[in-house]
Amino acid sequence: MRTRLLSLLIVGFLVIYSCKEAKNEKEPTKMEEVMAIHDEVMPEMSTISKLVAELKPLADSTATGQDYDKAMKDLQAAHKSMMDWMAGFGERFDHEEIMEGKALSEEKQKWLLEEEEKAKAMRDQILSSISQAQALLEKN
Repeated sequence: MRTRLLSLLIVGFLVIYSCKEAKNEKEPTKMEEVMAIHDEVMPEMSTISKLVAELKPLADSTATGQDYDKAMKDLQAAHKSMMDWMAGFGERFDHEEIMEGKALSEEKQKWLLEEEEKAKAMRDQILSSISQAQALLEKN
């Protein structure tokens, strides 16, 4: 009887504890998801700068030089895309909404969905331009 009671208490404790743990593991908010896209590619800004510096002396009017020039311009456009996205995002949302989870109005919730699409496009542009520039430089 005593072992049975002890077993039930242990099982009950484990059930309560596991339910409590599940509540602590929350889904990321849409704002956190959008910021994660930004955070994923922000470190690539230094890669872009490095690649532009490598491509610049190779860019000239020859056919190969024009390929380097195009890759360099694509990288610069990707960098500008990040800067423009951050500026636009900062105009639409304040610090508390971005960093502290302040509730968004219905209009701002719609804006956030728009910003998510822009962030995904910006991420794709950055990663693609880096990949293409690296491939071009590897052929050199």
